[in-house]
Formats: sequence, C-alpha cells, structure tokens
Amino acid sequence: MTINRPNWFDEFPGSITICDPDGMILDMNDRAAQGYQSDGGRELIGKSMLACHPEPARVKLVELLKTHQKNVYTIEKQGVWKLVYQSPWFAAGAYQGLIEFVLEIPAEMPHFIRKP
Repeated sequence: MTINRPNWFDEFPGSITICDPDGMILDMNDRAAQGYQSDGGRELIGKSMLACHPEPARVKLVELLKTHQKNVYTIEKQGVWKLVYQSPWFAAGAYQGLIEFVLEIPAEMPHFIRKP
C-alpha cells in the first residue's frame, strides 16, 4: 500500500509511524526514523512493528490491530516525557491499520478547562 504523504508529514515536530492491518510499517516521518535509528530507522519500513516491541507491548499491539481501538499513554525516556497516541486509521471508512504519534511533553505546560 502506498501512503499519500501530506506536505507537513516529514517536518512535523513529533514522531509519526503508520502500519497496515497486519502491523507492517508503511511509512514514518523524519522524527520517527531518527527515534528508531538504533532499530534500523527507515529500513523498518516494510517490516513488522511487532518485531520492534517486547512483551507485553507486542500483545497489546496485536489486540489494537484486531479490535481497532486506540491506546494512549505517557513514557519517560532519558528524563524527557512523551505522549504516545496509537490510533486506528481509516480511508473511505475502511480500516487501514494503526498510526502512532509520539510527542514530547514540555516540563511546564499550561492546562485549561474550557466551558462547553
């Protein structure tokens, strides 16, 4: 499957990785390729994302691929907090796989409560 990349994709300041319904990596932006450089970077395209994850993360990803659910959590790596947002993606209403965004969370960040 070929992904139609929007113009902003590679320069987006967070990591974006896209896989098909079987977990095969279809594409990744520059930030994702840098973040996964020790695992092969862009050479991961065409390979299974399941092979890149240890247990129990692998079991969770298999579940997400089957159920088309999202998974959102935070991690801390080398003192930097990140938001990981894994979500199903669709084209013309048909399930296409998962997309993962990884965004750095600033140490200080405002929080607003908006009225409906």
